[in-house]
Amino acid sequence: MLTGLADRDTFKSALRTAMVKRPVDIPVFDGLFDDFFSGMGRLAAGLDDNDTAPANPAEYQELLDRIEELLDSLGDEISPLARALLLNDQAALEKILRELADSGKVPAPKSPSSQQGAVRAAAKALGVGGLSQELERLLEAGQAAGSEDGELDQIRELFNERVKQLGEMLKSLVKLQGRYDSSEEASPKEKDRLLDKSFYYLSPTEIKEMRDAVAVLARRLRNLLALRYKRAKRGRLDVKSTLRHSMEFGGIPFRVRYDRRKRERPSVVVLCDISDSVRTVSRFMLQFVHSLQDMYSRVRSFVFVADMGEVTRLFAENEIQSAIQQAITGDVVNVYAHSNFGRAFSQFHRDQLDTIDGRTTVIVLGDARNNYNAANDWALRDIQQRARRVIWLNPENRSTWGFGDSEMQVYAVHCDVVEECRNLRQLYKVVDLLATT
Repeated sequence: MLTGLADRDTFKSALRTAMVKRPVDIPVFDGLFDDFFSGMGRLAAGLDDNDTAPANPAEYQELLDRIEELLDSLGDEISPLARALLLNDQAALEKILRELADSGKVPAPKSPSSQQGAVRAAAKALGVGGLSQELERLLEAGQAAGSEDGELDQIRELFNERVKQLGEMLKSLVKLQGRYDSSEEASPKEKDRLLDKSFYYLSPTEIKEMRDAVAVLARRLRNLLALRYKRAKRGRLDVKSTLRHSMEFGGIPFRVRYDRRKRERPSVVVLCDISDSVRTVSRFMLQFVHSLQDMYSRVRSFVFVADMGEVTRLFAENEIQSAIQQAITGDVVNVYAHSNFGRAFSQFHRDQLDTIDGRTTVIVLGDARNNYNAANDWALRDIQQRARRVIWLNPENRSTWGFGDSEMQVYAVHCDVVEECRNLRQLYKVVDLLATT
């Protein structure tokens, strides 16, 4: 690796550049990097702080060399833990602590009062109770090898200090483990809560927390719109079809059938309502649209209130939150106008209808509240006739459709799929439904 491991920030930046392909995954990478490279490493780094070590670096290294000679003479009589402590081997100690954490032998404290018991359990799992006997064996070996009393006292003090530091490390490990366990327990509950929470009431923080779920949905929809295949007169011999059609000739293959897999290039067009009545919903839906466009090459995205404006390039060139903020604050269309679906659809019909063909899936995200303006449903009808299909996702409760200024009943006639979509759980169901149609 060109960057090496000496500079943590440089290594992190290089690894992120090499591994992360989408902006939405950067927070996930940062969290995993910090957990993997910082958690146990910070604990093991505590060995560096030792007041009993000789102040002279040369003397300290000489002492470590002497300890290593004694450890080698004892072989397996000294445990890896005692060896790591005596030799200030941070890498070995980090490995020992990581294995302990992964073993499941460190109970997560349920309260501050149970923390000490968890530390004792961790110490027992490591075999800390036998460290004093190992020290005595080491000192006896040193005495037998002619070590002076002053040197033996230095080894004893050094070892005792590091055992104390190990106790602090185990306390930190227990706290760390407790934090991870509580996070793992809370995560499913939090996910369930967000799944059922209406898009109307999502806070900006919660919308950010749903990025992973949005990415999963975008991948599902991308797979739904995967490349289809057509038969052609040239290509690979289709044995099954040839034999099947030869039955009328007594099994003689007079008509050879070929199966060339020809790529069609399906496209997606998304029309998203960003009017004031659905502004919070729009923020979440645009996050979904941005993720879809980021993952699928032939997506065109539009936003509208009364006028229709394209945001495809805006989403392609900007980070997700920046793009969404620009889209809903008036940089693309007038967001202070009254909703007018009919006007927006007629504009799209005039300017973009020729770009719709039998490979295009049109997705409309909106509440169909038209402020008693002309519905101009003929525009949506013509779009449906040209498109592969039209899908409408409405964030309002189905029981309100058609009441007041809602034109949902009128527009639904010209849609292939119409679904209530007020929360993430419903959106999951919609995508699953699309996958079977």
